Amino acid sequence: MSNMQIFRETVEKHLETLQLYVPIVARVHGAEHPEFHEVKKQYDAIFEKLNTAGDDAPDLPDLKDEFVALRAVTQGYKVPADTCESYEAVYAMLAELDQAYSR
Repeated sequence: MSNMQIFRETVEKHLETLQLYVPIVARVHGAEHPEFHEVKKQYDAIFEKLNTAGDDAPDLPDLKDEFVALRAVTQGYKVPADTCESYEAVYAMLAELDQAYSR
């Protein structure tokens, strides 16, 4: 299986849930964890690039900068202790997307 196919399958697996969770987590935890606003910004940029490229694009969009920024702001997707399962799920899904993209 190609790296592009693995990434596309991972996107398909998580995109709908991320679209639901990211805004909610930002609203619920944004005051105590302002770094999540940057997570949302980077996620929104990834989502926009994926939508612009479309499913039939021959190549993946360049998401390197967004994943570098996500790794930095999340300290390697380390979940803060005082957050909920949805926050943890968002970080886990983003980490899985990052790993699939970086293969």
